[in-house]
Amino acid sequence: MTQIIVLPHVELCPDGAVIEAAPGISICDALLGNDIEIEHACEKSCACTTCHIVVREGSASLAAAEELEEDLLDKAWGLEPDSRLSCQALVGDVPLVIEIPKYTINMVKEGHKK
Repeated sequence: MTQIIVLPHVELCPDGAVIEAAPGISICDALLGNDIEIEHACEKSCACTTCHIVVREGSASLAAAEELEEDLLDKAWGLEPDSRLSCQALVGDVPLVIEIPKYTINMVKEGHKK
């Protein structure tokens, strides 16, 4: 099992979390399986950016993003060099530290908590 440290997110994980995930599972599935309800509007089919994360540590252990993921990431809010779509990034055997951005394209709407 691989350790994933999730940095605090005001709505999804206010205190942060430390979870364990089997290598080969997507980061999105690892989060969802540990009650961290990250958005995944396209049902993890690499068709949106709602599951965008930033890999703060351990990004070199992940397989490179494919072209479709790279194209979609260009549309993500708060894009950074180590941004990934959590539905496409598969856990390896190196611990990860991830941050879920404050907003997604779905969350930036009138009346949503900031």
